[in-house]
Amino acid sequence: MTVQIREVRLPADLCTAAEERYRKQFGSLEELIIFVLGDLTREGITRLDVCEQKLIEERLRELGYI
Repeated sequence: MTVQIREVRLPADLCTAAEERYRKQFGSLEELIIFVLGDLTREGITRLDVCEQKLIEERLRELGYI
């Protein structure tokens, strides 16, 4: 089975911050992103509650993404 690969463009400062923060847990930025996306798309995952969603949206707003 061949795994298809897609490219994703991300802000360099976000990538650098993630690499610095999670360097010990993940060998590369790609491994971190695969883990996070896999966790978020896993079947049976519980939906974010309203408070968590608001917190995430607020953080993204502070970072200028929304």
